[in-house]
Amino acid sequence: MSKYSRIEVFLKMKETGMVPLFYHTDAEVCKKIAKACYDGGAKTLEFTNRGDFAHEVFAELSKYVKKELPGLALGIGSVIDAGTASLYIQLGADFIVSPLLNPEMAKVCNRRKILWSPGCGSVSEVSLAEELGCELVKIFPGGQVGGPSFVSSIKAPMPWTDVMPSGGVTPEYDNLKSWFAAGATCVGMGSKLISKDLITGEKYSELKQKVNDTIKLINQIRSEL
Repeated sequence: MSKYSRIEVFLKMKETGMVPLFYHTDAEVCKKIAKACYDGGAKTLEFTNRGDFAHEVFAELSKYVKKELPGLALGIGSVIDAGTASLYIQLGADFIVSPLLNPEMAKVCNRRKILWSPGCGSVSEVSLAEELGCELVKIFPGGQVGGPSFVSSIKAPMPWTDVMPSGGVTPEYDNLKSWFAAGATCVGMGSKLISKDLITGEKYSELKQKVNDTIKLINQIRSEL
């Protein structure tokens, strides 16, 4: 079961301003990625539900995180239905992220007080997600649905909304500043942060530093706004 409530996970995401996300078929590699991100200052980490037996890899990673990386909330992404959400909750997922809005998933997550972040691409979807109990709305794909201007357009009539753009986010100053200036609560970053060359080259110390530098950059940007 989840180790953290949805509010606790939300506060972790808000604090660091970033949710690293990744996928790999090898559980041992996943553990090294998680350790590097954790040592770099990440408080949340999203494993992507992709490929056959992804849940088995997640199960092993979940046990490792709970035992070896105290304070790290491990979630699952790319979940599109209630059944899969239930499976990962049983495997210890601390939060569920989806590329789409599925009300049935809200019911499953709300029963267990687990943070559910559905992918939304319109103001109507964002409003419905919040009506269903969503604390943090995922804007996806961020770069394709309007980018930072879409976020600011949402925040204008709905200033209470907390959003996490994913897709189109990079760990560079100008890119991050545009998202946070628009009103993003945090951002999701995948291959632009946890790049393939860092993993294949086993450059975990570089990954740790990259995560740490990105969190510092986000803190700097927030202080400037």
